[in-house]
Amino acid sequence: MRLWVTVVLLASAGLRAPADGDWAQFRGPSGSGVGTARNLPVEFGPRKNVVWKTEVPPGHSSPVIAGDRIFLTAAEGEDLGDAGREKVVDQAEGKLLTICLDRQTGKILWQREAPRPRKERFQPTNSAASPSPVTDGRSVYVFFGDFGLLAYGEDGNERWRMPLGPFNNVNGHGTSPILWGNLLILLCDQDTGSYLIAVDKDSGRTRWRVERPEITRGYATPAIFQPKTGPVELIVPGAYQLVSYAVETGEKLWWVRGLSWQPKSAPVIAGDRIYAHSWEGGGEAETPTETPAWAETLARLDANKDRRLTPEEMPDQRTKNSFYLNDLNGDSAVDEREWDFYRARRAARNTLVAIRHGGRGDLTATNVVWRMQKFLPNVPSPLLYQGALYIVKDGGILTSIDPATGEIRKQGRLARAPGVYYSSPVGADGKVYIASQEGKMNVLKAGAEWDVLAVNDLEEECYATPALVDDRIYLRTRGALYCFARPRIR
Repeated sequence: MRLWVTVVLLASAGLRAPADGDWAQFRGPSGSGVGTARNLPVEFGPRKNVVWKTEVPPGHSSPVIAGDRIFLTAAEGEDLGDAGREKVVDQAEGKLLTICLDRQTGKILWQREAPRPRKERFQPTNSAASPSPVTDGRSVYVFFGDFGLLAYGEDGNERWRMPLGPFNNVNGHGTSPILWGNLLILLCDQDTGSYLIAVDKDSGRTRWRVERPEITRGYATPAIFQPKTGPVELIVPGAYQLVSYAVETGEKLWWVRGLSWQPKSAPVIAGDRIYAHSWEGGGEAETPTETPAWAETLARLDANKDRRLTPEEMPDQRTKNSFYLNDLNGDSAVDEREWDFYRARRAARNTLVAIRHGGRGDLTATNVVWRMQKFLPNVPSPLLYQGALYIVKDGGILTSIDPATGEIRKQGRLARAPGVYYSSPVGADGKVYIASQEGKMNVLKAGAEWDVLAVNDLEEECYATPALVDDRIYLRTRGALYCFARPRIR
């Protein structure tokens, strides 16, 4: 009787445990970007195949869906303009919001404002509401860099809160929380004090926390890996390396070196293979940049012999202008630890790496199946769908790759959408959907020899990743959340 009552209550509230067709976290089921939706539209836009449109405040988080509810976050009053210039949001502006909408109608059912004890700096292509929510069908969990974690019940009532930070990250945050069983897991990589935390999703109490002193800033969302034997693993991209932890305990299990600085994309898992990608400006060269060791640098530049380097001691204007990137703790001086991170950043290469699961410790020399260093995205995560691994680079360069060998199968420019890309590609119904920042949505026929079926103009910027559920596309633009579908035959 108790089970039957629970089912009735959840059904009447419109929420339930996430089903196979739901899109309960960033990039949907298991963070893969692959859905089970069918009969999806190829052509759509503000005046075509619109089921509903709801105006929402700005934010870059992607919609997540369970049952008849959609959740997203927003930063009301946030100005997302002035691209290319770092900014500090004025203390008088901006509310952090969690929004719940009805999936069938787009009606806003409730919204809740999070505390905002501070307003940290973020670059204009980011947002104070970039991390996506995650839901278990009964509660929704959100993270804001300017506060921390919050949990809301199906009725919008706050269940618990966990203040976190302040964080030391000049670009703001991008990583989204994920769920595994009763654990809510969040990666908090930053220039100093990086850590990984797991909390009880029902109480908000910390179950474990792992410090990551060898890691600087990063924006990637981790993924869950379930091997045939052994503990369930948490796969975490970080600066210069990919690390696996035991989900239940936080124990560090293995790692692979060779990623670039500040990774942004989520790993992809298929069978016993893990695909991880990272890109950063300056990491394109095939040969690593040689940077003098700390002792040699001190002898050359440390004029006052205090064993630290200040902006005034930098040899040219370029290094003075970029000094803040190396001054990780913000004390207006670079010490030996910070210099070693600078050397690592200059030596790191951009890479897409395929890793074979199995083993403990450093697996760099034994488990890397293949690497690829060219044609890589900045932000979008790879998509593995229907036998091909897809990546999209700024400029609209789309590449399909054989996931077994790393061989390029097809590469071409998306001619009608040549811009910058932040949204990650997603796949379902034999199609791949890829949105540019400008708001041009490419729809592809999936496969190694992909073809462009349509290019749809959303007429507004797009940073969020679409959700594909049932026969509908849920897509967030700068100022609205859309639901698109083909006309249903009566």
